[in-house]
Amino acid sequence: MNSLDMKIIKLLMQDARMKWSTLAKHIGLSAPATADRVNRLQEQGIIRRFETVLDPARLGYDLGAFVAVSLERPEHRDPFLQRIQELPHVLECHHVAGEDDYLLKIRCRNTEELDDIITNQIKSLHGISRTKTTIIMRTLKESTALPLLPED
Repeated sequence: MNSLDMKIIKLLMQDARMKWSTLAKHIGLSAPATADRVNRLQEQGIIRRFETVLDPARLGYDLGAFVAVSLERPEHRDPFLQRIQELPHVLECHHVAGEDDYLLKIRCRNTEELDDIITNQIKSLHGISRTKTTIIMRTLKESTALPLLPED
């Protein structure tokens, strides 16, 4: 990766729908050359995908929670992770160090739905020793942008 690639990434983090021609003007290349660079960044796995960032509350998903999960034994990991991949309300799953094994970020409509997700879809799995839930009161910062180093 060079400074042009870093510029492309920074610009796309701000606006992933930027037209090739606009992106090209910002970095000083032709639109086809810019598209080739973006495609290469995707092939290398640096850019994993382009997504639309939604406002959960405007779509009725008013409740957010972090759920810490502890497993009884390591052999319960694969079935747990497989089930987590199937649950659309689980937005993130992180393997963490410390007291718990996993930290989940969940978005749902209300406390009843959260209760169903935790009780019937997570705690019902064999090998879950405990969960600990923290309700999100207000989100003050949420970003997928990385703090990239300045270009040379």
